[in-house]
Amino acid sequence: MLAAHRIRLDPNNIQATYLARAAGTARFAYNWALSEWQKQYEACKADPTLTRPSEAALRRLLNSIKRDQFPWMMEVTKNAPQMAIMQLGRAFENFFAGHARYPRFRRKGRDDRFTISNDQFRIEGRQICIPKLGWIRMWEALRFAGRIVSASVARVADHWYASITVDTSDAPVPSADSQGSVGVDLGIKALATLSTGETFQGPTALRTLLTRLRRLSRAVSRKVKGSRNRVRAKLKLARLHARIANIRRDSLHNLSTSITRRFYTIGIEDLNVKGMLGNQHLARAIADMGFYELRRQLEYKATWRGGQVVLVDRWFPSSKLCSCCAYRLESLGLDVRHWICPGCGASHDRDVNAAINLRNAAVSSTASACGGEGPGPVRERRVKPAPAKQESNGKVNYG
Repeated sequence: MLAAHRIRLDPNNIQATYLARAAGTARFAYNWALSEWQKQYEACKADPTLTRPSEAALRRLLNSIKRDQFPWMMEVTKNAPQMAIMQLGRAFENFFAGHARYPRFRRKGRDDRFTISNDQFRIEGRQICIPKLGWIRMWEALRFAGRIVSASVARVADHWYASITVDTSDAPVPSADSQGSVGVDLGIKALATLSTGETFQGPTALRTLLTRLRRLSRAVSRKVKGSRNRVRAKLKLARLHARIANIRRDSLHNLSTSITRRFYTIGIEDLNVKGMLGNQHLARAIADMGFYELRRQLEYKATWRGGQVVLVDRWFPSSKLCSCCAYRLESLGLDVRHWICPGCGASHDRDVNAAINLRNAAVSSTASACGGEGPGPVRERRVKPAPAKQESNGKVNYG
């Protein structure tokens, strides 16, 4: 099982300069390989006898020319450009498989990162050794035990972080406290409503700090391009964006850990978040909640604890269906938060009723599956989940 621990680094000025240079080298190699890939692909379309581009061929080509054309690449670890080209190859694989969009060029300030393979770095306590740089202090020790796979170093605002991927033999946390089931209904006013009646409010970090965000954005736009004042203003804006993301991430980690620690089977609706963001009136509120990130955390944390997340089809009428007698309403407006069932007369809270229906759908699906997915309003997973990532936050107890 792959688990990634994201740890903040504490480099000095010389080390920070090296990290920025390595990230720039990785970014240049990625963009160079993407440009070469496009050129070779166009040439293959004109002449079918030519060999189609591949990441292995591009890596060999870069190794043959970098000493003469890009000698500054030799100043950083060789993993920086090579791993960037390998990531481009995986990006094209995901694109051709229909799992991702076409790869785009990386930009300075947005894609400041590079990756190191496990044979090129070492970790001892609260230090990490990077080739051609030496030891860098970390804010905490690696939490997981197992075979270290790789490390990705990235800059967020003015801080550097190392995301260290570890292949653990067993689940790093104990199993769920009970073998019960729960339905989770996601919303805007309340981030999550459980079938037990519990309600969890979202962090709404963006809405809370929106006034300050707009003020700093205007400050950046008023500065002269290329000036030091603009650099300082952009750094302040980046820090605020990082703070908003951290507040949202911390809240989602607390919620997902609480749910997976208590329940074995979790039923959640397979929402079309991308389509929901097309609503200009609700897009900001939906993005502020982080629906997909919550689902991702629930999936890998449930797997860690031996549980499972059942995705209920997005067309399943969870809100319109009576959880007592299965009576289905013809229509139910978004402004209706409570309704009375015409069939049995039961009074329902819209979100709690939807969560109960999601739980029932998840339980019926797992009961009829017998080792596989059975009939029912359950959507089959088509994409392999990404390696789990944990934040270095002392507030959350991960078991």
